[in-house]
Amino acid sequence: MKQYDVVVIGSGLAGLTTALELAEQLRVAIICKRTVSDSASRWAQGGIAAVIDPSDSVEEHVRDTLVAGADLCEEVAVRHILTRASGAIDWLVKQGVPFSKEDSATGFHLTREGGHSHRRILHVVDATGDAVQRVLEAKVRNHPRIELLEHHMVVDVVTGDRLGKADNHVHGLYVLDENSDRVQPVSTRFVVLATGGAGKVYLYTTNPDTATGDGTAMAWRAGCRIANMEFIQFHPTCLYHPYAKSFLITEAVRGEGGYLKLPDGTRFMPQHDERAELAPRDIVARAIDYEMKKRGLDHVLLDISHKPESFLREHFPNIFQRCLELGIDMSKQGIPVVPAAHYTCGGIVTDDNARTDIHGLYAVGEAAYTGLHGANRLASNSLLECVVMALGAAQDILRQPRSENHSLPDWDESRVTDADEEVVIAHNWDELRLTMWNYVGIVRTDKRLERAQHRIRLLKEEIAEYYAHFRVSRDLLELRNLVDVADLIVTSALSRQESRGLHFSLDYPETMPRGFPTILQRARKQRRGQAANRIE
Repeated sequence: MKQYDVVVIGSGLAGLTTALELAEQLRVAIICKRTVSDSASRWAQGGIAAVIDPSDSVEEHVRDTLVAGADLCEEVAVRHILTRASGAIDWLVKQGVPFSKEDSATGFHLTREGGHSHRRILHVVDATGDAVQRVLEAKVRNHPRIELLEHHMVVDVVTGDRLGKADNHVHGLYVLDENSDRVQPVSTRFVVLATGGAGKVYLYTTNPDTATGDGTAMAWRAGCRIANMEFIQFHPTCLYHPYAKSFLITEAVRGEGGYLKLPDGTRFMPQHDERAELAPRDIVARAIDYEMKKRGLDHVLLDISHKPESFLREHFPNIFQRCLELGIDMSKQGIPVVPAAHYTCGGIVTDDNARTDIHGLYAVGEAAYTGLHGANRLASNSLLECVVMALGAAQDILRQPRSENHSLPDWDESRVTDADEEVVIAHNWDELRLTMWNYVGIVRTDKRLERAQHRIRLLKEEIAEYYAHFRVSRDLLELRNLVDVADLIVTSALSRQESRGLHFSLDYPETMPRGFPTILQRARKQRRGQAANRIE
């Protein structure tokens, strides 16, 4: 049985940051479903928000975040994270991240994105996430106290409650090793969920294939509270092209002067919001959705062709090249775009040290609910949150007293067989994502949500039966997690009888005077496993 001091699940910015901080003193494993390179962080184009310009202030960053969050952010959490932004940037610079420079008071080129009152976005041209990930991945791969378990997928977190013990502590994990097709127990004193969001629960998303809500689903099954899952951010501008899978057009294109237009060249954002293209993402996404439905369009145009080609090639080299490959010259024409599921604002409830309701279980990054994002995430606050909370989680773990690891029973496959019809998984996967797209999208109604809930509950029963009778595979585990997350999203959406931020209901178009988070928790009797080594 493998044993570690800490297991980090996920290899995005939050996971790699946590692992690097811990590995100076502890033995750490990083579990990745595919490879270390496959994470949503690598896809982040825009940058990291931080107040480093003398003309800017943390107070203004806080205000912008609270406004974007539609009065649902937890201000204490917002201040906790934003006041540590400059320290997070210093940490990344120390690691060797090559942020774009210019001759200015800060030395960095700062850009601006929707919802921000100042230029405060540090970036590496238009591929910030990729640059950061490359730097940290190189360090992780060469660290003597970090073991990479690639092509491994966690089945579930094992707690004392599930082993019949009278404690609420993490004892380890059951992990599917795809190299051997075997589920193995892994013993550890601490688990960090850095599994990212759940964009793949929707038919159209900017997220990579790995974004299946694994951490949220595992934490829910283990007994953690889950908050604000109704707030799914749809990015307004995903490239619309049959060969452009999930390619995001960064918000910085609008920040640098891009206009949203109808196919006839007419701008429409000024009619929806006085901030026009620089309005927060929820407003821009709803405006595009409205114009497309009103006019029967399958896309709108993001036009920055009025800027010189040299400017576009310098600021957006990757986007410029990708568009050219698809026959789109952004210096001469508008880029066809549509909204797509982008970011999960809710997640596993944590404190300011990333601790969950289970001792020894931490959550960082998009999988966590810290209170920073409220009802709508302000652009480029997410990568900042990853670094700040990852450093905080690592420091908290290092403060904990040392103790012995516990043994786990072997995984029991004596009562299961090989799957007889894999098509069931593929069919349920497609049905779930289509149901979520059609009924739980940008604009919602109770009737649509109830239809979705009915279909999801039937799918849950079918998937649970399949899981109980057949050997597990990655596809089955991802589907099991996705259906749990879909149920959480719909349950949360039905409980919010107002429109706020990313949740817009035609049945309840008004916003209540005061907002409260949606917090879900399972009853204890629902959480207990049927057997110690074959969990629910």
